[in-house]
Amino acid sequence: MLIVGIAGGTGSGKTTVVRKIVKELHQKSVLALPQDSYYRDNSHLILEERQKINFDHPDSIEFNLLIEHLNQLSEGKSIQLPEYSYITCLRSEETTLIEPARVVILDGILILADSGLRDLMHIKAFVDADPDDRLARVIQRDIAERGRDIQHVLNRYYDTVKPSHLQFIEPTRRYADIIIPGGGENEVAIGMLVSSIENYLAKED
Repeated sequence: MLIVGIAGGTGSGKTTVVRKIVKELHQKSVLALPQDSYYRDNSHLILEERQKINFDHPDSIEFNLLIEHLNQLSEGKSIQLPEYSYITCLRSEETTLIEPARVVILDGILILADSGLRDLMHIKAFVDADPDDRLARVIQRDIAERGRDIQHVLNRYYDTVKPSHLQFIEPTRRYADIIIPGGGENEVAIGMLVSSIENYLAKED
């Protein structure tokens, strides 16, 4: 099983990159696995405390469970993918059954921050985007999908998102094999990544 990691800051366009890769590999067995499903369960905290969690800090991710699930998929076993809600900041009791695939594309802001997780990846990419573009996407997403007002989004961005990006996320670009400037609009870089995946699959056939 080929494991591809797609990292980058919040709002950098990672989801668009993953979607385009999956589309290009439509005839292949490809699984998109989001880091966001592995945020820690915070049911022991009251809602007010949960809403203050820094989701851009490595401690917010249950890396051990993510690594365990990737190893199970590599062994041909299915997993129960957790479901996480940004509205309640809780992990749902419900899970989704995920079957193994020839290619797993793992995306998330912090996937290159954990050495154990990095060691499982065959290809590592970092999606780079202008900070202003990232902020604009974060505002649009958080208002539309997470029910937040613009002042709340801006406060969170300057209090935790931006500092955490500079401290924890931006430095991980040094681990990337491929840098994708301009996010999901960079068709050339995405094409190179797709070619690398196809070459791997061809060797396995």
